[in-house]
Amino acid sequence: MPSATDPPALWIAGAGGVGREALDTALAAGVPVAGFLDDRQHGATFRGLPVRRPADLGPADLGPGTRYLVGIADPAVRQRLSALLDGLGAEPFTLVHPRALIAPDTLLGPGCLVMGGAYVSSSVRLGAHSQVHYNATVGHDTVFGERVTVYPGGNVSGAVLLADGATVGSNAVVLQGRRIGAGAFVGAAAVVTRDVAPGEVVAGSPARPLRRA
Repeated sequence: MPSATDPPALWIAGAGGVGREALDTALAAGVPVAGFLDDRQHGATFRGLPVRRPADLGPADLGPGTRYLVGIADPAVRQRLSALLDGLGAEPFTLVHPRALIAPDTLLGPGCLVMGGAYVSSSVRLGAHSQVHYNATVGHDTVFGERVTVYPGGNVSGAVLLADGATVGSNAVVLQGRRIGAGAFVGAAAVVTRDVAPGEVVAGSPARPLRRA
């Protein structure tokens, strides 16, 4: 039975793959989880936890210090849900797997998710609601805007700038000093040797534009 001194349980927004991986991260880190928030799957139960609509949360659920993490890969959906939950009075919570390595002088913004096996190097700045998935690496002096995603095995070299909503696909490589524009998407296994314009989708080695996102 939780005591009055226990921290509030965490709500995970999104009951899909990333949401369940966020649950794995929370369990490994010893963070209690209240349940999932998902409009499409509300009423279900996953691994013994209820799935509810975000809009159905009431005062009894949103007591002082109620915490949430958006476990959804899509940056636009992450933005919408974080704004909704902020408006309901919940607080974004940063969740780091105990097998992730966060180097000194690195700052993680509110609502970030760092999964097992990830390495975030020295003097890195992760913006709010960013995600570094399992076995991904982020090099020194790199700066993330908000809602940036690095998928499993992605390798972001040092001094890279990833603007708001940028995504680096699985096993992709972004070379040192590159700039990835807002909303840009780097495809799986791509090698980015030049800056990527906002909204651009790139793929291949070296990465070349496919279309605008």
